[in-house]
Amino acid sequence: MTMVNEIAVAETPGAATRHGGDPDWWRGAVIYQIYPRSFQDSNDDGIGDLKGITQRLPYIAELGVDAIWVSPFFKSPMLDFGYDVSDYRDVDPIFGTLADFDAMIAEAHRLGLKVMIDLVISHTSEQHPWFVESRSSRNNLRDDWYVWADPREDGTVPNNWLSVFGGSAWAWDTTRCQYYLHNFLASQPDLNLHNVEVQDALLEEVRFWLERGVDGFRLDTINFYFHSAGLENNPPLAHELRNDSIAPAVNPYNFQDHVYDKNQPENINFLKRFRALLDEYPDCAAVGEVGDAQRGLEIVAQYTSGNDKIHMCYAFEFLSPEPLTPQRVRDVQEKFGETAPQGWSCWAFSNHDVMRHASRWADHVADREAYLKMTTMLILTLRGSVCLYQGEELGLSEAVLDFEDLQDPYGKRFWPNFRGRDGCRTPMAWSHNEPNAGFSNEAPWLPVPPEHLHLSVNSQEGQSDSLLEFYREFLQFRRLHPEFIKGSIRFHEGSDAVVVFEREHDGSSILVAINMGAESTEVPIPKNEYQEIGPFGAGCRFTNGKLELPPFGGWLAKIR
Repeated sequence: MTMVNEIAVAETPGAATRHGGDPDWWRGAVIYQIYPRSFQDSNDDGIGDLKGITQRLPYIAELGVDAIWVSPFFKSPMLDFGYDVSDYRDVDPIFGTLADFDAMIAEAHRLGLKVMIDLVISHTSEQHPWFVESRSSRNNLRDDWYVWADPREDGTVPNNWLSVFGGSAWAWDTTRCQYYLHNFLASQPDLNLHNVEVQDALLEEVRFWLERGVDGFRLDTINFYFHSAGLENNPPLAHELRNDSIAPAVNPYNFQDHVYDKNQPENINFLKRFRALLDEYPDCAAVGEVGDAQRGLEIVAQYTSGNDKIHMCYAFEFLSPEPLTPQRVRDVQEKFGETAPQGWSCWAFSNHDVMRHASRWADHVADREAYLKMTTMLILTLRGSVCLYQGEELGLSEAVLDFEDLQDPYGKRFWPNFRGRDGCRTPMAWSHNEPNAGFSNEAPWLPVPPEHLHLSVNSQEGQSDSLLEFYREFLQFRRLHPEFIKGSIRFHEGSDAVVVFEREHDGSSILVAINMGAESTEVPIPKNEYQEIGPFGAGCRFTNGKLELPPFGGWLAKIR
């Protein structure tokens, strides 16, 4: 048996093209999520914008990802910061113009980056012209484009459905004298996708952006598209089954089993229509967000099975507060493999809706940076595509904000037991020695936490042992090994602290062993000859079928 270190430099990817590229590029892709308000401000109004994104695209390309996902930039009253769309075909002025978008996508493609945009089609803003017309009377061309229902005889809401953001999911309209459904804010009425005209209209909005050159979409709340037309009451959820992966524990949304207000079978046919449209545009793909605490992986399996629905989805298994352990990693991966053997998932540890994983899991660990390098290695070697959230490559922590600084209506509603989503949305830390960490020359829409300054990009660049350089190095390394991108996964016996699995593609296999614990440990390794690969196994020793791993250490080896 011989062991050598394999260190090579990946070639810079060529410019992406709409036609003639790899239609399977999304399978195993690493996607970098950009929250536009907080990425880079180019005009000193304290809010990030499209020109700011364009300015920073070289940084993202150098990081080594395959694509960017840009959270909503559409015209909006911004009551939910862009997830309340009032015009699907225009850019909100705070972010710039359509010309700015075109320039951004052109630069991304020049740098070899695919561009996915956040599509919010389960609901609109109440200011959208469709809803303005729909609520104007009970008899107009769009009178049933949203979910309207009469009150019960005593004037109360039609059923017991709850909003994710708290309270009833029904709001009263004084013109129609009916209730309308809103799964989120009352200013975000739900579209009625049971109406085929609504589906047709939404697909035309999708086509608009496909024609503009986007490479795909992130589909917000994909399992909320349809409700049960019978408006049945949701049953209560047993106390032992309640968890706070979708809503905070203080929110009664967790008290129901949401079998009628989402997750409806009619969604399958709509997703097939959506996929058929995307298939008209080679190399385009979509990733769906599945928000369900009880059956998320099963829904992901339904939506990604075959080649006629969504390319990939993500659920909240690794976005929940639940601790990350070897057994949990194995359980989630194997359950998905069993329920969706032909499906494809997209994993994330952080995003714009949940506490940053650096704070969920690492802030209590003595060697915080070693832990975050370990989680980086883990997510980039599991089977599936990957979403990285801006700033996680720096190890940014969740910001603790004063109530006076909060912008998120969700946080204001449940303060102080739930502080909302602003803590993960603070501005990107570019520089430790510029105003507002290099994000803006003016006061930003959310304050920059002082503790983020020493984690800034310019504090970590060129530092060989920094977390940022580890991300760059591992992403480069990952590109060289298709086993990690498109390969199968098979788990071996590890331990309470160590997860061990094998990635195989086209006859080539790589063994991965990761110590997720804070103590050195030893595990048996299947009898084979191994060739250690990558510069990541410092402190690891393999002798006589046993592997010794340092705290938070990882070992990767080709199986000969």
